[in-house]
Amino acid sequence: MDHRLIELLVCPLCKGPLTLARDAQNQPRELQCPADRLGFPIRDGIPIMLESEARGIEADSVPAPMQP
Repeated sequence: MDHRLIELLVCPLCKGPLTLARDAQNQPRELQCPADRLGFPIRDGIPIMLESEARGIEADSVPAPMQP
C-alpha cells in the first residue's frame, strides 16, 4: 500500500488521522483510528473504509499517528 495514499486517507467517522498496522509478515493488515478505536481492514491492497466492516481495537494497541 502506498504511503502517500495512507497520508491522504482519514477516518470516515471522525475525519482524524489513521495509522497503518502490519501483520507478522510485515504486510499491511488494517488502518487504525486511535480516536474511535476502530481498525479498517485492508483486503487485496484496498482499504475497506466502512464502519460496518471496522473492528473495535483496544486503546493500548493503537500506535500514535504519524506526524508529517
